[in-house]
Amino acid sequence: MVQTLTVLGLESSCDDTAAAVVRQTEGAEAEILSSIVHGQTDLHSAFGGVVPEIAARAHAEKLDVCVVQALDSAGLSLRDLDAIAVTAGPGLIGGVMSGVMCAKGISAGTGLPLVGVNHLAGHALTPRLTDGIAFPYLMLLVSGGHCQYLIAHGPEHFTRLGGTIDDAPGEAFDKTARLLGLPQPGGPSVEAEARAGDPKRLRFPRPLLDRPGCDLSFSGLKTALMRMRDQIVADNGGLTRQDRADLCAGFQQAIVDTLAEKTRRAIDLYLELNPINPVIAVAGGVAANTAIRFAIESVCVEKGTRFTAPPLALCTDNAAMIAFAGLERFRAGARDGLDLTARPRWPLDQRSPSMLGSGKKGAKA
Repeated sequence: MVQTLTVLGLESSCDDTAAAVVRQTEGAEAEILSSIVHGQTDLHSAFGGVVPEIAARAHAEKLDVCVVQALDSAGLSLRDLDAIAVTAGPGLIGGVMSGVMCAKGISAGTGLPLVGVNHLAGHALTPRLTDGIAFPYLMLLVSGGHCQYLIAHGPEHFTRLGGTIDDAPGEAFDKTARLLGLPQPGGPSVEAEARAGDPKRLRFPRPLLDRPGCDLSFSGLKTALMRMRDQIVADNGGLTRQDRADLCAGFQQAIVDTLAEKTRRAIDLYLELNPINPVIAVAGGVAANTAIRFAIESVCVEKGTRFTAPPLALCTDNAAMIAFAGLERFRAGARDGLDLTARPRWPLDQRSPSMLGSGKKGAKA
């Protein structure tokens, strides 16, 4: 019998509190019935970045509001749902705990099954939600806290081809914005400033291009920018608007060039699987950067591989991707109990060695 599933998703891993309802009939495309996101930019703007304690308190205050709004927008009640999906990690632990505890409360009160979701899997499975693409596909997950090339074989089966050994691109953009006195979040600010800049005036390094493989590094770019800024200030007695634009343009172009070359290498490895319809998907907050999107799309044309990227609203953190990832797990038989724990670290590919080291809380990535 054809089964239709309706799942409520909760997301609270960083600074966006979100709830969404997704429905899918087996064999058909999924439908987003509602998607509510409450951002926290105003709460953190004075601090130059996300403050974990402030974020956790805001999540605790907004999660139930988001759930009510998501259900009302979908025209549904809790009785119409088949399961509750929630981000169980990785992320800022206070925020993740807020979401998990809210989901547990709903599950305990209604008897609805509970499904914990890896936040990264939410991003990685978004192309199936938006475009219905088939496994296996190549995924570039590029966000504020993560940057990885993954082959998605199934809802819970991912092979990592490479990733960042230090900062993620979004983190590097945020730090660059702080160094240049630009507002947060840094990605949109640096991109906007770069439009008026000359990317060739200041030469930035292209990290790890002299090494084989798909690993990435972005921490050194931030250091290079700081030194260039200081040198310009020392030579000229200050920093003009054009200087700042040129710094942003050169910095962004270095990231674009690095990701383009590493994407070529990742596609070559992916094509060794001989996929019937080869696809590379890009998701995560930094996927909203138009220069990065254009560069990746150009590489796909060069390699004869289809390119896809979610709508911008589904690139940043949202609960629709969590609801869909939970729906895929639920359809496959996954269930979690009320002992579901919040995890600050949770690698998607748990068979590969950790790239960023491990500690008491587990592998970082």
